Amino acid sequence: MFRTLILALAFLPSGASALDWQLPTENRHLLTGEPEKFYMYVDRTFEGVSSKPWQGGAWGLVRNPVRVGGKVEYMRFHEGIDIAPVKRDKAGNPLDLVMSVAPGRVVHVNDSSGRSNYGRYIVVEHPVDSSGNMVHSLYAHLATTTVKPGDRVKAGSVLGRMGYTGRGLNRTRAHLHLELGLMMSNRFQGWFQRYSGGTNHHGNYNGMNLIGMDVARFMTEVHKNPELKVTDFVRRSPAYFKVTVPRRGTLEFASRHPWLVYGDLTKPSPSWEISLTATGLPTGIAISQRKVGEPIVSAVKASDTAHRYLTRGLLSGEGSSATLSTNGKKLIALLTGDFPDPK
Repeated sequence: MFRTLILALAFLPSGASALDWQLPTENRHLLTGEPEKFYMYVDRTFEGVSSKPWQGGAWGLVRNPVRVGGKVEYMRFHEGIDIAPVKRDKAGNPLDLVMSVAPGRVVHVNDSSGRSNYGRYIVVEHPVDSSGNMVHSLYAHLATTTVKPGDRVKAGSVLGRMGYTGRGLNRTRAHLHLELGLMMSNRFQGWFQRYSGGTNHHGNYNGMNLIGMDVARFMTEVHKNPELKVTDFVRRSPAYFKVTVPRRGTLEFASRHPWLVYGDLTKPSPSWEISLTATGLPTGIAISQRKVGEPIVSAVKASDTAHRYLTRGLLSGEGSSATLSTNGKKLIALLTGDFPDPK
């Protein structure tokens, strides 16, 4: 913890209230109102019509459309953004350099393209204050990497080169997949063993352990207001539902993200209430006097559409009533640490 604090102090400019943030490639079309030039499209066939919508490269529920009544809903959550290249060689390979979005430290480099759907990817941690609290950026589908864990980086430091490593990509759709999010658990391996299959090659830096925020909206807002703090951006992201969970020991997620805590979590109470966005990003944690034996949905935004379509399947129910789905229970277990340690 002491070393983390030293690093955080080293990266935070003296007297500054916010980090220096920038886009990770030379593609700046997100900031010029030309999203069709910024995002890499997806190939889509829906109701017999083939298309290449750039919207499929944006953040959020933007993939796998289904028709529900008279509406089209999207079932697949895209936790990052896919940034199109601006330079290619004669063979069509992307030449764009990939750079750190903010000052920080490289904490994970996966140089084996077959060990993840992300292909070759890098994770960088960024201090959000002088107390050692972090957010994480993830850069995926890289052709090459030029850093190693432990390297300190500035905003704009080169991390590698854009590519198309990972499942389902080709040279034509080469892009950088960028995420910005919060680490869910320092004990991820235990959750992985209980709820997932295969082998976890990435420790706590597995993408399943990083819950993403709307990085495009954040980059747009911080471009307009360089003093914007990522912590404030997360806290004011609209909550879609709240989950009340039994209080069992220390809430490790709250200890690592104290800026999400409202009130004094050291005071005794039978439960905590966690506010989350529709996609599961925690936006606030408070003590609750409600006695519960297991996690329950204690509030939800009323909707005419079934909640599962709007929450990437985290909730079941409709209207003003909702319960956690199987996937929702897994997310809350990861968030609260309610799983055994690895054997």
